[in-house]
Amino acid sequence: MTFSARAAANGGVVRRKKRDIERYIGMKEFKGALRRRGFHTIKNAGQIVIFCNQEPVRAIL
Repeated sequence: MTFSARAAANGGVVRRKKRDIERYIGMKEFKGALRRRGFHTIKNAGQIVIFCNQEPVRAIL
C-alpha cells in the first residue's frame, strides 16, 4: 500500500493518514519497514509523511 506508490519507488515523498497505516499494516510493522528501507518520516495532525529515500531530513523554520 504505502511503499508500492510510484513516488516511493522513485525516491519521492508519500503522505498517508495515521489511522490508515494502523488499520492496514499496523504501526509496529510500518516502523520495521521504515527501518529496513532506511526511510524517514514525520507526523503532524494525523498525517504521516514518508521520505522514501535515505537522505537526511532537516526542519526549516
